Amino acid sequence: MTDDAGVPCPRRATLVFIFVTVVLDMLALGMILPVLPGLIESFVGGDTARAAQIFGVFGAVWAVMQFASMPVMGGLSDRFGRRPVILLSNLGLGLDYVLMALAPNLRWLFVGRVVSGITAASVSTAMAYVADCTPVERRAKSYGLVGMAFGIGFVLGPALGGLLGSVDPRLPFWAASMASLANAAYGYFVLPESLPRERRRAFEWKRANPLGSLRFLRAHRELRGLAAAAFLSNVAHAVLPAVFVLYAGYRYGWDERAVGLSLALVGASSALVQGALVGPLVRRHGERRILLGGLLAGAAGFTAYAFAASGAAFLAGIPIVALWGLAGPTAQGLMTRHVGPTVQGELQGAMGSLQGVATIIGPMLFASTFAWSIRDGAIWHVPGAAFLLAGALLVLASVVVARATRTRGVT
Repeated sequence: MTDDAGVPCPRRATLVFIFVTVVLDMLALGMILPVLPGLIESFVGGDTARAAQIFGVFGAVWAVMQFASMPVMGGLSDRFGRRPVILLSNLGLGLDYVLMALAPNLRWLFVGRVVSGITAASVSTAMAYVADCTPVERRAKSYGLVGMAFGIGFVLGPALGGLLGSVDPRLPFWAASMASLANAAYGYFVLPESLPRERRRAFEWKRANPLGSLRFLRAHRELRGLAAAAFLSNVAHAVLPAVFVLYAGYRYGWDERAVGLSLALVGASSALVQGALVGPLVRRHGERRILLGGLLAGAAGFTAYAFAASGAAFLAGIPIVALWGLAGPTAQGLMTRHVGPTVQGELQGAMGSLQGVATIIGPMLFASTFAWSIRDGAIWHVPGAAFLLAGALLVLASVVVARATRTRGVT
């Protein structure tokens, strides 16, 4: 197959490797989540409150490093090609998990988390790789497969991490390292370069930084609305990791097993939607309609979460929220149409920075909203207020998309 400009590009090898890369990256990240809080707690003498505060700092720092690193990764991939950036990131992530597995104290564990935030930023380069090798009319479907990979990793990672962590709290770090290093080795022998030399451009720090990347989005008028909608959607996405565990325990009395199974259902449903529905629905109805439908489905599902009076009612809302998974791949596909092949890495880096900002803002926003809604003496006692807020953000995102695409002939 050839890409938009007729440059040979092995699409099958691309999608298989990118799919495996994202699955293994998410698997590795997910495996350490169940054990990282406990490992931190062991370093502070079993003080749970202090461990929770430190874990919050770790999460914020990880998001900040993503925000700062993704534009750099994108710029480097536009200059040197996608292959070396992806492979070096996987190698760095694998070695970093070794560092975290051997960390003798909290300081070294923190260093490992910082490095993890940098090396995990390769996902934006993987997205640019897909754009290099996929015709514009098929990109939404390809990004849907990438989203499916995220879902699979999200389902399997925490479950496997919990199982390994029950044997030894450091074992998931070793397993995550093996997954990332195996990914790097696999890519070294399988992954071809997707960006020809004639399409590369010089690396410039004024572009390869968070502020420069945001200026890039601002300079492309046709991207502003879609980028704003993606930002709102990413903020809304933070509601589940921010409040779900506390919300489910507070309202339904769910234990860790029930929470874990429900999160697995969320991940599996999202993977099914993105892997099986995006391509056929986009071909039939067009990217604009599917993007708007996905955002509104997410808003409806979050509203169902907010007012679900029982755990069964909450579970019934999961398939509705899963349809929100239609929005991400179609938004990615639409945005890649508006920039040339030499700046796909910069585009994905810029979107990664926006996602980093959303990851910083979202948890604080929704955790505060949940705390406010259940506090003693609350005038409006609605435990699901955080989900209502997330739904409102998705409605706003749909309005932004409708206006941004209305006059540009996008279907």
